Amino acid sequence: MATTMQRVRFTFLDHMIKQPVIYRMGHDFDVVTNIRRADVQEGVGWVILEVEGELEEIERGLDWVRSLGVRVDPALGDLIEP
Repeated sequence: MATTMQRVRFTFLDHMIKQPVIYRMGHDFDVVTNIRRADVQEGVGWVILEVEGELEEIERGLDWVRSLGVRVDPALGDLIEP
């Protein structure tokens, strides 16, 4: 099957900021994650993330992230390109 890449924005509330969500997503699902931009402050944090893999596996991983209470949105613009 063909691989694809999606850019998403995770928004973490205070109880999830210190959890290894991105590590676990890459470890537990057959996807490669690449953090493109992030900001963490007291009580809230967000990450712009590239996720690469088969579409079905990406969706399974993103569904799992949502089940933890992390908001997942498409990432539009605001990326630092090399």
